[in-house]
Amino acid sequence: MAATAKQAWPTRKGSTSDKITEVLLYVWAAITLIVVLYPIYFIVIASFSDPAAVGNGQVWLYPKGFTFDGYLELLKHANIWIGYRNTILYTVVGTAIGLAVNLSAAYALSRKDLFGRKALTLFFIFTMFFNGGLIPTFLTIRDFHLYDTFLVMVLPFAVGVFDIIVARTFFQTSIPGDLWEAAQIDGCGNLRYYVGVVLPLSKAVVAVLALWIAVGHWNSYFNALIYLQNKNLYPLQLVLRDILITNQMQSGMGTGEAAQIAMRLANMLRYSVIVVSTIPIMCFYPLVQKYFNQGVMIGAVKS
Repeated sequence: MAATAKQAWPTRKGSTSDKITEVLLYVWAAITLIVVLYPIYFIVIASFSDPAAVGNGQVWLYPKGFTFDGYLELLKHANIWIGYRNTILYTVVGTAIGLAVNLSAAYALSRKDLFGRKALTLFFIFTMFFNGGLIPTFLTIRDFHLYDTFLVMVLPFAVGVFDIIVARTFFQTSIPGDLWEAAQIDGCGNLRYYVGVVLPLSKAVVAVLALWIAVGHWNSYFNALIYLQNKNLYPLQLVLRDILITNQMQSGMGTGEAAQIAMRLANMLRYSVIVVSTIPIMCFYPLVQKYFNQGVMIGAVKS
């Protein structure tokens, strides 16, 4: 019996060219991984190194002149904690609003019984290529009394047309229409069907959109630069920018030993700021990584 099975399913050995190709692919993947990860690794070790060693090109694989001065100097600024608090609030609230708005719009546009669905879709797509511009947007935000408020960072720009298109395609290709018919027989309405059936089956695309929206809010600084004046509302990115600019100005205005110390601190802060602003959002990625590929691939294919 074993011999018969072995004859029916013979073991196929790869040819020499296949093995060479596989080795080359592994080598290429390793090189790509190094190219992608090394800049991040270098920034981390440079933030713990003596700025003179970094400037002279002596830092490659491990820190030189190990020191925490950059982080200690950064933590002296009390407003950095205000920036962290604001950014976390903007990210959490903005992501929640963004998911609620974009997923709801995507579900509505995915329904074949929605009147004017194609016209509405074209209207959304039109806004991806044409917008009112900075000045009309500023005037609109001012007239709605959102200028220099918490809501200006989470409300006016919550709609993402690309996110809507991805989620709509996911709903169309991954949620069977028979589920809606079965739900109607049980007396389920649109809202209950969307919340109780569609969303639990759409964890992949929800995780992907949550990651995109959260990263966008965490890295956002331009909107704060334009629409905020109160420094107590500044996000982390804007607080760190002000700290860097202040230290660079101090290093340029001083003379002698004081100028050298200020320049050293400015160079150390440069790398510390990147680490402080990047690490938290990078730690968030592994939590949704298992859904990421699935959500992007399914939501990107149109039936």
